[in-house]
Parts: sequence; C-alpha cells; structure tokens
Amino acid sequence: MSTPFGDPDLVIVGGGPAGCAAALMAASLGLRSALIESNNIGGRLHVIGALSNVPGDWADGPSLAQALARDIRRIQESGHCTVITGRATAVSADSRSASVTLADGSTVTGNAVIAATGVASITPAEAGWISAPADLDPAPLWRARPADLKGRACVLGGDRPLGTWLRAHPDVQRQLLVVHPATDDYKTAEVQQDSRAQLRRARHVTLNPAPCGGYIVDVEATDGSTTAYACDTLLTNIGNRPAALPGLTADEDGYCPSDSQGPLIATAGDLRSARFQRIVTAQGSGAQAVLSCYYSTAVRATA
Repeated sequence: MSTPFGDPDLVIVGGGPAGCAAALMAASLGLRSALIESNNIGGRLHVIGALSNVPGDWADGPSLAQALARDIRRIQESGHCTVITGRATAVSADSRSASVTLADGSTVTGNAVIAATGVASITPAEAGWISAPADLDPAPLWRARPADLKGRACVLGGDRPLGTWLRAHPDVQRQLLVVHPATDDYKTAEVQQDSRAQLRRARHVTLNPAPCGGYIVDVEATDGSTTAYACDTLLTNIGNRPAALPGLTADEDGYCPSDSQGPLIATAGDLRSARFQRIVTAQGSGAQAVLSCYYSTAVRATA
C-alpha cells in the first residue's frame, strides 16, 4: 500500500499515546510516518474516565485523545504523516526495509517499523486465581465512572489502576470491595491507607451470576476460610495481556521489549513490559523509539 508520499521513513502501528508521540517526534525530525490505527486516534483513551498522573492537567481520557487527534491532523496537513485505518496482523523486516501486513492483505513498507499495539484486558476466566463463566466479561475499573457504581461494588484484582482511580475521584466516598491475589500485595500497598478500598487477599475466587441480578463472589482466603459476597457492580482490575503481533520477539510473558527486536523494528508503550504501563511512559517510549531509529543509518539517510 502506498502513501501520498511513497514509502514512509517509519511505519507506526497503533494510534494510542505511544504511537501518536512517535508520529509527532518523527515529524519534528523531518521524517515521514504512516500511522496505522484500526479505530479512533487516541485508542483506549476514549474510554478512560479519569486521569491523575498525566502532565497538562488532563481530567479524562477523551480530552487527551482529542488533543492527540488535533496534533496528528496538524502533521498530516504538513505532509509528515498519513493515517491508515486498518488492523495490522503481522510485522516483518529484511536487511533493507520493514513492513506491516494489514487484515485486508495489503502491506505498508518503510525504513523501520515501530509497534505500539498496547495491551488487551484479561477476562476473569483467563486469570488463574478466578473461576468464572467464559462469557463473563465485566467492564474494567479504569473505564468506570462514579455513576456506574450501583449498590455494592466489587473490584477483582489489585492492579495499579486502583490507586489511579481512587486519586482521580477524591470526592467519591463509596467503598470498593477489592479482592486480589497475594501477588498484588506490592501494588495494593499504595492504597492501604485509603479507607474506601476494602482489601481482601484471596487464594481463589469463584464468580457466578446471582438469581435476582448482580453477582455472587465466593472468596477463599489465604488461610483457607471462605466468604460469599453479594455484589451489584463487578469491575475487573486483573491486568492485561500484550497485544503482540506475529513477527515480534516476545519474552516468556508475551511482552516485546524493544531491545529484543531486529534492527529495523522497535516497540513502544505498554507492549514493552508489564512494569511501565502508564500513559506518560508510553508517550516517552514512543518518542524514544523514533530517536533510536533516527540515529540509525537506515532511517536518517532519508531525513
């Protein structure tokens, strides 16, 4: 697939914070990029209800997504970026160029590829410490707004968005029952002093729909005791799985560190590691990936 300016210097997969930062950095260096995104520019930002750790006083994800979309339109108008709407299915590279294959069978080729495909939420049935119907897929906590919480609210897992959500909603006094495995202890430490988080460490949890609506959450504690909780609202906070494309080199957890890829392929954003899944780190890694490509002879030669 050709772009308005022929083969781009960089092919960027993913229009979230990392991919947009990569496209903007590329434009600032005089590089031309093709930005591939299957949905709206901004990615999952469109459904993040609140932000509390992003510079610029952004109150919510949609506001930041709209700002990124304006930035991308600006570099499109300057001729430094073209946006391709499509779903990437694979990446590849040889000694001279790198390519992205799309779901329609077409390919986009450039001097290098930056994969910023992010992560996908894990469903309860995919978590090893939870037994749940395969079709049970509650909304993630990071997407929830205070008005979404009805009756007793239960949060499955103690992942980092818990602290972010509580800090973003200081006026919400509703208590959240947070059921989490012992492996989340280091993450829940940041909310132990927040009385709104009722932390319950669990060895195993069994979920079932309640006959009259809501859910029954059977919790087996680490000491072997069991307690059944009736909940009206169920939210997941059990982490993510990397959305790695075929052609990327993944570690044992499925993440794709940039330094494990070939010389013409880089990764950015949440795809790199489970430890750095923040909007700010995603943006920084997108810019860093471009600079790494820029200082390689393959890309800089055409700049």
